[in-house]
Amino acid sequence: MDVRLHHSLEDIPADDWNRLAGDVYPFTRHEFLVALERHDCVGEKYGWFPMHLAAYDQNELVGALPLYLKDNSYGELVFDWGWADAYHRAGLAYYPKLVSAIPYTPATGPRLLLHPVRNDTNTIAQALIAKAIALAQERQLSSLHVLFTTEQDSRQLTDAGLLLRMGCQFHWHNHDYQNFNDYLATFTAEKRKKIKRERRRVEEQAITLEVLHGEELNDAQWNIFHQMYCSTFDRKSGMATLSLPFFKEISRTMPGQVVIVMARHDNDYVAVAYNVRGKDTLYGRHWGCTAEYHSLHFEACYYQGLDYCIQHGLAHFEPGAQGEHKVSRGFEPTTIWSTHWIAHPQFKQAIAQFVQQEQRGVQHYMETLDEHLPFKHPDISLP
Repeated sequence: MDVRLHHSLEDIPADDWNRLAGDVYPFTRHEFLVALERHDCVGEKYGWFPMHLAAYDQNELVGALPLYLKDNSYGELVFDWGWADAYHRAGLAYYPKLVSAIPYTPATGPRLLLHPVRNDTNTIAQALIAKAIALAQERQLSSLHVLFTTEQDSRQLTDAGLLLRMGCQFHWHNHDYQNFNDYLATFTAEKRKKIKRERRRVEEQAITLEVLHGEELNDAQWNIFHQMYCSTFDRKSGMATLSLPFFKEISRTMPGQVVIVMARHDNDYVAVAYNVRGKDTLYGRHWGCTAEYHSLHFEACYYQGLDYCIQHGLAHFEPGAQGEHKVSRGFEPTTIWSTHWIAHPQFKQAIAQFVQQEQRGVQHYMETLDEHLPFKHPDISLP
């Protein structure tokens, strides 16, 4: 098994990469990751330096691990700022580090991309993990982090000695609902009334909404979208890392997978919500607006997405990181995982103790939130 390092996904043919990535999870597609590189969404400006690993067997691509050298923790959404601070106070360098993740995308999916028909995938996975660890050791890096891992990837990574860290997001599951009212019929009367009132408030403000796939937007609409996307980060003192050419490219190269909600008031666009569609899941990603309208955020970011999933038969809706307010709208506390290799022996021990204690806290947090789900019957949330 020959595992090679690639500093750009341009080095790997799209068909070869996508044979491994598959068509279920959109963010490891060659089209998505290479667009980030082509349009300066990763690289020196934001501290995401591509160092993708690819496993070859007689020059056939049989496995891959999207990987980046990082000089910060921005855009990862699994927070290790406290770890970096502890290193700094100890007089040690936490950065640079290696991270396997989809930049700016807190969505669980495969990181170990393996050939779909080979019977030696465990061997391929072990070779990729071993190479990633060896790369961190050779470059004297503090750590390797593989974020938002699937259950299978988590198992293979922890078997290789990485620490397992637990987190929580809020996801929605489709129980074959016929329409939005069918979904609301599973709510208690009080919670159902609240959702209906929020939706009416949007109508009462004379706001109309349209749902478009990305390739349906014209240049003027894209410019409006991107201005609103950037405005969210301007208000929150963040960085709008995704460029307008990036959004346009993936809408062209991944038709039908970019789903945009656009809200109008007095014929002017006043808000947008950006989603990406996988084979069975809708992923809510970004929101922007020109002014505040009562309940519009909930309508554009959640209810329109739920409607879309029901109409198109999608099984899940993952509206992004954080947000306890999602629970009362039927988004269930859901476990997410990340794995971590720490070079320094004492820090590895300390971080191992921390993630164990943190897991107990996360489990208690999720159990508490389960009690606030809006459904009439406790078992309604079971997949």
